[in-house]
Amino acid sequence: MDIVLEVADTFLLDRLYATVLPISSAISSFDPISTITASLKNYDLNNASFALPPSSRIHIAEGAIGLARSGWQWQPSTQWFNLEPSEWAWASRWDRDNVYRQLLSLYLITCILGTAIYFFFATLSYLFVFDKNTFNHPKYLKNQMRLEIQQTLRSIPLMAILTVPVFVAEVRGHSYIYTDLTAPSFTHPLLRLLGPSYTYLQFPFFLIFTDFLIYWIHRGLHSKLLYRHLHKPHHKWIMPTPFASHAFHPLDGYAQSVPYHLFPFLFPLHKGAYLALFTFVQICTVMIHDGEYVANSLLINGAACHTMHHLYFNYNYGQFTTISDRVFGSYRRPNEELFVKETKMSGAEWGRQAREMERLVVEVEGRDERSYGEGEGKKMQ
Repeated sequence: MDIVLEVADTFLLDRLYATVLPISSAISSFDPISTITASLKNYDLNNASFALPPSSRIHIAEGAIGLARSGWQWQPSTQWFNLEPSEWAWASRWDRDNVYRQLLSLYLITCILGTAIYFFFATLSYLFVFDKNTFNHPKYLKNQMRLEIQQTLRSIPLMAILTVPVFVAEVRGHSYIYTDLTAPSFTHPLLRLLGPSYTYLQFPFFLIFTDFLIYWIHRGLHSKLLYRHLHKPHHKWIMPTPFASHAFHPLDGYAQSVPYHLFPFLFPLHKGAYLALFTFVQICTVMIHDGEYVANSLLINGAACHTMHHLYFNYNYGQFTTISDRVFGSYRRPNEELFVKETKMSGAEWGRQAREMERLVVEVEGRDERSYGEGEGKKMQ
């Protein structure tokens, strides 16, 4: 996240913090004349070739004072590009290394970027992948897509509160996120064991590690106590749309994200891999809710497998693969009819799904409190 934070600081947040929390209120405890003279000795602020409005001159002066008093020194977050800070970076009482600033900045970034990514990928899936015949399924809820979006928008700000301390710890260098595997200061037992091959092995290792932990977290969320209070809101959607992908109770969504955040505190993860895998996770989360049953695989946990989970509750807990479900006895193979265009949305298949779901929901929830749309969703959405 330090790359994302550096971009946000450079183009927006430095100036915002300098405006809201300027360093000028603390200037009296310093010697501004000597500081400004030393920092700006090569510039003539009244020279026509360097003409600046008074407000900009003040912020340059404040930046010079901030540079003199701050212990923060700029270091690029990546070798891919160079975003050298402007004078605004030193013009606030909260410099970039201030932990309160990092908490606030990363909270705003997580909320805004998380919401944008959710709408971007879910909308693409809805427009180009999602089968709109789902709106006519007998277990599609009244106003469901609107409810999915509302649940997500309520949850993201609360999930961000829980997630931001992890991001701050990463930004402050407490994880094994790296840019140069060969740097003398960067060591880890896996690197001694695997050497340069870890550059490539980190990708399958990340998927296997997180898939295994998410399986057990997800399965635990189906215990009676946790299901009723945390996981039930996500199972409101029997026939989900792509917009159900992040429609969780905040604690449920955070719990299932913990393995992703835990990995770089235990194992090395390249910054580029971090960003790529973060994006991949968002795409996969949308794809398993898109209702397009393409992956008829014994290994991949595709949309068909996850639809079985939403319909029948206590099967297919895995995120990326079916490995843990197979090993620990919770795998349910999707019906072959789901992979045939003519039968996957047939009345016979829907009726069979509805009857079994109605039987199982009594076992899991006691009674079904959902309000079904009976085809109204297609007309409304």
